[in-house]
Amino acid sequence: MRYSRWDGTQRLDALEAEELLSAMSDELLSGGDLEDALARLSRWGIPGRMEGMKDLLERLRAAKQRRAQRHDLSTAFDQLKEKLEEVKRLEREGLERRRSTPAPNEQMRQAMERLAQDRLGQLDALPEDFGRAVRALKDYEFVEPKAAEKYQELLKELQQQVLGSYFKNMRDSLKNLSPEQLERTRQMIRDLNRALKERMEGGEPDFEAFQRQYPELAGSAKDWDDLLRQLAQGMAAMRSLWQSMSPDMRSQLEELLGTAFADPGLQSAMNELADTLSQLMPTESYEHGMSGDEPVSLAEALGLMDEMNQLSDMEDVVRSARASGDLDPLDPDQVERLAGPGARQSLEQLQKMIELLEDAGLIRKDGERYELTPRGIRKIGQRSLEEIFATLKRDAFGSHRSQSRGRGGDPTDELKTYEFGDPFLLDLPGTVRNAVLRGGAKVPVKLTPKDFDVYRTELMTQSATAILVDVSRSMLFRGCFLAAKKVTLALDSLIRTTFPKDDLYIVGFSALAQELKPADLPGLTWNEYIYGTNMQHAFATARALLSRSRGKNKQIILITDGEPTAHFEVGDPEPRFNYPPTKRTFEETLREVVRCTREQITINTFMLARGHYLVDFVNQMSKINTGRAFYVEPERLGEYILVDYVGHKRRRVA
Repeated sequence: MRYSRWDGTQRLDALEAEELLSAMSDELLSGGDLEDALARLSRWGIPGRMEGMKDLLERLRAAKQRRAQRHDLSTAFDQLKEKLEEVKRLEREGLERRRSTPAPNEQMRQAMERLAQDRLGQLDALPEDFGRAVRALKDYEFVEPKAAEKYQELLKELQQQVLGSYFKNMRDSLKNLSPEQLERTRQMIRDLNRALKERMEGGEPDFEAFQRQYPELAGSAKDWDDLLRQLAQGMAAMRSLWQSMSPDMRSQLEELLGTAFADPGLQSAMNELADTLSQLMPTESYEHGMSGDEPVSLAEALGLMDEMNQLSDMEDVVRSARASGDLDPLDPDQVERLAGPGARQSLEQLQKMIELLEDAGLIRKDGERYELTPRGIRKIGQRSLEEIFATLKRDAFGSHRSQSRGRGGDPTDELKTYEFGDPFLLDLPGTVRNAVLRGGAKVPVKLTPKDFDVYRTELMTQSATAILVDVSRSMLFRGCFLAAKKVTLALDSLIRTTFPKDDLYIVGFSALAQELKPADLPGLTWNEYIYGTNMQHAFATARALLSRSRGKNKQIILITDGEPTAHFEVGDPEPRFNYPPTKRTFEETLREVVRCTREQITINTFMLARGHYLVDFVNQMSKINTGRAFYVEPERLGEYILVDYVGHKRRRVA
């Protein structure tokens, strides 16, 4: 078992699909688009439970920033400079040793003196610029073999570091670069250039054959594209190092590369490869500002540039994914290696989010888009119901009960003395206690009719409800649309789970009215470009639907923020719209209210605004229909409707 410090990313319990659905339900109900809701959930995550793309992006930026604030790029040549100083020291010591060694004759002594002075003069005249100094020594004739050997080692190390950044898979094989290995590398690059040229011309070079011949380069690659990506990353690291350096360091690097790759064949092959890669696999060039003080070698600087480039590429993927939602290009192993386990966890949760919802049966793919399943719709309705109930006081339903005696019903927790005709739901402990209190503690206990306590019962009425939801433009602008959708889903969930014998019909209306199914509600949007609030058509549609439910108490729940502004005339299929509303619109709408009243349909109106015309219309409607009218704030709409519904479902009958 491995222990680590708490960093805020650990989870004590796994993220569940229903938690994801709950987190995006408001966004889904507001906009009506599941894809948009999923994208927003991916973008922002769930506070305290799941990080979003924004958080992942911050983690990647922070990982890059840590590197930038830690390392000092100006030290990239320091190790090589130390090796150069060692070369110069060994050469000077060798010259001084030879000067001080007794010569066989004066002529030999003078010749050695002239040679030493000439070489020391050349060493003293070396440029202060490191890169130019290394280049100048290329033509220098060393006297001290150890110095010459160290100089060749310096050039080999430079070749290894640069080639190792280009060909990352070959770093181990380049550690002891012999002339034979250098020649093999030269030939490998030539063969690679030929294969890539063939590919550019439409051919299909044999990748497996190339992989067998040069496993040190292509051994881990899957195909040509994978190999090209790896090579392009190395080239990009060198470009980023170049762009991130000061002008003086660029000049030094240019001199160093020119010296290390003075071989015309190798230099030509490298240049050709760079040109080909820029055409086949163009990569972004990044400049990275470094502000730390930790020294780095040239190889470490190139590796650092490669890591920071990868982090920058990941940032680009995440930024694009905020629109596309596609995080598949990101490799969790790579993300963890560069940005830590917290970033990996964030990525994997985002990548598996849709899979989790699908596996739970909450969403499914329909063609190119995702849609809610019936189970997902039910879960959103249940959440809306729980959300509304959570805001209610414990006694909220009690104030809506009305006393009425009769038979039948469901038992309650309240007791009463038994009367003839009551359901015999006996409270046995209470009955015995009454007998003991009356007759004393003696055996046997004798019961009389007055001792019997029974539970009161409630009658559960069966009802049919049509909920009319205004989907006109103003419902959106006033912030009422989400509240109306949530209470409709909640009522549907309540009836399905608690009152399954009840009927619920849903009607959406603006200029026209139409029946909606519960499955339509999450994706329901407002009619942005259609003007009019046609309550006449809404009442008529509801009346027709309620006629299917025989022998039940019938009611209409009207949710609106405005007065009727449209109606139909006989023989005209197009609704008439007028604002301010005309007397004719009011009259035709009230005629439909009269028809509902004749069919014993109660109309309860929930007004989400207090406009003069709306209040006037509701007052006129109340004179016709026995229903009630409420003015409610959108955020309390659910409380009013559900409490009223449940309260009028139950009547005390015993």
